[in-house]
Amino acid sequence: MTSADGADDDHITILGFGSLLSEKSSRTTFPTLKNFRLGRVLDHRRTFAHPASIFFQRNIAKLETLEMSSLSVEYKEGFSMVCSVFEVPNEGLAAADAPGNNFVPSQKFLDREEEFEITKVRYEELATSSSSGEQEINEGVICRRSTDEAYIARWGQERFQKNYLDYGIKTIWEWNEGIRPCPVYLRHCVLAAWSCDSEERWSKDGVGGVCYKSFLDETYLVDRVTTIREYIDQYPEIMATEPPDSLKERYSG
Repeated sequence: MTSADGADDDHITILGFGSLLSEKSSRTTFPTLKNFRLGRVLDHRRTFAHPASIFFQRNIAKLETLEMSSLSVEYKEGFSMVCSVFEVPNEGLAAADAPGNNFVPSQKFLDREEEFEITKVRYEELATSSSSGEQEINEGVICRRSTDEAYIARWGQERFQKNYLDYGIKTIWEWNEGIRPCPVYLRHCVLAAWSCDSEERWSKDGVGGVCYKSFLDETYLVDRVTTIREYIDQYPEIMATEPPDSLKERYSG
């Protein structure tokens, strides 16, 4: 059976808010995705507010300047942002024993997105509306802000030690100031937002422009005040910070 959001019993609707804003980048993670489009996540704010262990493992984090933050969304009533929306086969992403229509991520999915709460949230379909003219509201799966306590409860102190403490990081989710976006990753996300539409069709008011503007103006630093547009205006050299050769394919939008 197919639901209103385009998913069926064998597919899951994914909402992308950073690197997954481009179809090209999304296909590096979900090569068999279908129906790539845009939506708007409701009552959530997009922030660069936590360090990602993978940035240290790939040697693109800058601990000395605290330029090591990844991206997440957090519940905040009244906020919203443009996201990508697409369906993927449920090939081990949802737990087989999830009750009813509830989404419970599988161990495989949790392991890949280890620091997040993986949950369903509401979003608007930007390209469609109901017969009344109102935007259609559906649900999709997203990676949301979690807590240090939840991470340790799920994975144990030993993994927290290995993935964070050993790199000099004492907390994942308790940052309120200081931490800044990882430059390579921020550039990657900006390029992904720009390239969510083809160069031939790109326009300020089209899909590409809408996605790009949202990322610049509806994404915040850890202070929840400074937008990414303002941050890049202050540090334009970020957009010239290319990834190492071994990561160019993965971190180039």
